[in-house]
Amino acid sequence: MTHTNGTLQQLTIIGVGLIGGSFALALKQQLDIKIVGCGRNSDNLEAAKQLGAIDTYETDIGKAVSGADMVFVAVPLGAMEMVFRAMQGHLGADTIVTDAGSAKATVVAAAEQIFADKAVNFVPGHPIAGREKSSVHAALPELYQQRRVVLTPTKQTKPEAVAQVQTLWELTGAFITQMSVEHHDEVLAATSHLPHMLAYVLVDLLAHETDSKEIFQYAAGGFRDFTRIAASDPVMWHDICVANKTALLEQMDAFSQHLMQLREQMANGQFDEVKALFQRAQQARENLQIK
Repeated sequence: MTHTNGTLQQLTIIGVGLIGGSFALALKQQLDIKIVGCGRNSDNLEAAKQLGAIDTYETDIGKAVSGADMVFVAVPLGAMEMVFRAMQGHLGADTIVTDAGSAKATVVAAAEQIFADKAVNFVPGHPIAGREKSSVHAALPELYQQRRVVLTPTKQTKPEAVAQVQTLWELTGAFITQMSVEHHDEVLAATSHLPHMLAYVLVDLLAHETDSKEIFQYAAGGFRDFTRIAASDPVMWHDICVANKTALLEQMDAFSQHLMQLREQMANGQFDEVKALFQRAQQARENLQIK
């Protein structure tokens, strides 16, 4: 975003997988911009170039962000701090940095420590979209259409930086909302992180059954739909557990209490209460507006 005419000239994407690649493909349909890709795997970056997601690439982060008007960091949470440190001394005075991390508190803490006075140009973000596949070959230009992207600017984030990041996300077809860092992590622990934990645990549990092969052979649609997310990247979800530990533990405790209550009702023959729970949940699910 050359900050003289308000147009984006160079966008650098660090981590050109599903999230970064889809962001690039969507913007390529809307803007005439130079997109520089960056990552450790040159084969993946070459594939991203062949797919038209990026124009050029670097494996050195410092070189990749040099001259960038905006940098989009789409790497696992555990790699965020390393990436931020590698940017030091290579960012322009007005270069905007934004990210796609699924938990925000640890990312913001790292950015504020490393970027110091330049943290005013950091716009924390999280696109609520994804697939089980994580490589650039899974990237889709329409991935963010009608999906939510949450921005969690801090008190020191420049409003104009937020506005420019929001503009790019809107070009991908996404809906933009803003909330605090803390509230984001609490909400995502309940709506995204906990369901993934449950899916992983259920698949692992059944895989250890003596007749697991037969169990999986007879798995119906409900099992398939519920456990689909257990095919997600284990490294990414390990990092989310580390980064959002407190909020996720609270949600796991709350779920465990509800599950034990249901078990006690069944054990005590309180099936009217069981049915009432199902009815409440059914009504609540029908009232949800999930995009």
